[in-house]
Amino acid sequence: MTQYIYGKNVVNNMLKHKRDIKVLYVQESHKNDPLVQLANKQGLMVKQLPRKEMDKLVSGNHQGYIAQIQEYKTYDLAELLECIPSSKTPLLVACDELKDPQNLGAILRTMACVDGDGVIIEKNRSVSLNATVAKVSVGAIDTIKVAQVTNLSQTLKQLKKEGYWIIGTDVNEAQDYRQLDYNMPIVLVIGSEASGMRRLVAEECDFKVKIPMHGEVGSLNAAVACGVLLYQIYSQRFPLK
Repeated sequence: MTQYIYGKNVVNNMLKHKRDIKVLYVQESHKNDPLVQLANKQGLMVKQLPRKEMDKLVSGNHQGYIAQIQEYKTYDLAELLECIPSSKTPLLVACDELKDPQNLGAILRTMACVDGDGVIIEKNRSVSLNATVAKVSVGAIDTIKVAQVTNLSQTLKQLKKEGYWIIGTDVNEAQDYRQLDYNMPIVLVIGSEASGMRRLVAEECDFKVKIPMHGEVGSLNAAVACGVLLYQIYSQRFPLK
């Protein structure tokens, strides 16, 4: 299945990583841009179009750059785990019915920044990899592997047998996120934007953590909460000396 990825930074990152691009569409006013020169050096098919024609290809802000690519690859769980170096303490994020592509893109971006090992999504219950996810991830979609599974709670059971500890985000019966020792193989579960973790997923958690809330706002955006927790894990694993 063919899809379009757009935005200058996203396309530039794809070119730097020599991602398979079928056609690069460039707005006519950008024909002498260094990004176009790089595409020409790589022997890619470059087509110049007026702005109105570019706008017909995608609905978002393409900034004059659109790449036609094959569908983004997802992995099965075994492939994801095999790619984690044996010298690392693994760090995975599992998304439980996450629906917003901007949240998934932001989570991928943060995972890349903390040297995370992969993200797990459910095949029929979570947002899939698409152009919005790619744009928000600013290239992390090409470096952080995403495993697609059919049943998240069963996947967590399997990961527990592999030696992972499951940490869920919740507001009930949870400890302050700063109290936990994160120096262990971790799967961090991020619940859906509307209702958090499902019951069967929550039952697989070894620990539940919460982020203190002050004032009238009672919760954080899913991707923001994930970012707070990932950097808490990072700060424990790589403390200042």
